[in-house]
Amino acid sequence: MFDAKGGAASPSTAELRIPAPRLSDAEILRYITSGDPDEAEKLFDAARRVREVHYSNDVYFRGLIEFTNYCKNDCYYCGIRRSNSNVERYRLSLDEIIACCRMGDLLGYKTFVLQGGEDPAFSGEKIVEIVSTIRRQFPDHAITLSIGEKSRDSYEAFFRAGANRYLLRHETANEEHYRKLHPETMSLRERKKCLYDLKETGYQVGAGFMVGTPFQTPENLLEDLRFIEELGPHMVGIGPFIPQADTPFGNYPQGSLELTLRMVALTRLLLPRALIPATTALGTISSEGRERGLMAGANVVMPNLSPKAVRKLYALYDNKICTGDEAAECRLCMEGRIRNFGFAPNMARGDYAG
Repeated sequence: MFDAKGGAASPSTAELRIPAPRLSDAEILRYITSGDPDEAEKLFDAARRVREVHYSNDVYFRGLIEFTNYCKNDCYYCGIRRSNSNVERYRLSLDEIIACCRMGDLLGYKTFVLQGGEDPAFSGEKIVEIVSTIRRQFPDHAITLSIGEKSRDSYEAFFRAGANRYLLRHETANEEHYRKLHPETMSLRERKKCLYDLKETGYQVGAGFMVGTPFQTPENLLEDLRFIEELGPHMVGIGPFIPQADTPFGNYPQGSLELTLRMVALTRLLLPRALIPATTALGTISSEGRERGLMAGANVVMPNLSPKAVRKLYALYDNKICTGDEAAECRLCMEGRIRNFGFAPNMARGDYAG
């Protein structure tokens, strides 16, 4: 997989079907810390080739529905944290959520991603009602939840109601770093327990982390990669840290585009079959950030199906892109952009190729 100089070689498809040797910690740290653009391009090329073996040049579309920006947590980096009194809060009703799904279905989406803060108003019973209603009306679609830490009983109830996938980014796998990003009421141990509970319940599970958060070290990023190797998630979301002005980290610098792309590529090499989004955050820090994410090994995009009136309110970070587009505009724009980079938009469910 890698040449004698440490750069990524350009193996044939047949060679890529043979499992590559496990990258050592020293090799991963070199890729994390390297500023050599030629070495980075070789790394991205290797990641693309691995992705092509399992997913060809397909890019899967998921329809994102951000249905509440209330959150009981107070994470120091998040714009919808409980203590942020400058946020205009909203909750979508069941009817509004279903309307988003109908629009998504008309636009060809076969996956809905319901994302929200940890909102006490959306009890376990309420989530079951939402999921079961979507499942009845759209029996062939995948339903993904991204609503934070819940009890195992709740995860099992959502799964029985028809949810297929669950996204829960761990944010950092290092205990000391986790403590610097979250209040004492939150626990990395609990976060990891939730991820294992989700896997055991039967979900396709997504973990992930931010790149460039305050106090993060290269060794922290190595721990993130080793943790996802151990967990073996089906999806991995990686995006740059982007500050939000009304948080304790509002004046910290944003994460690096180039480092984020290297982390996407390394994740592809370590988890060849993973579904990896080219995140909106990448597109926010660079006009071609999402496309460059695809060129580094990602294979998923998540255009927004939320009502246009609330998109700016789901402000996890500042200057989020695409908040003024209609759902159809968002999909068509993204489709055209990725075609221009040689990728094939795929509206199918895009299940994990395990």
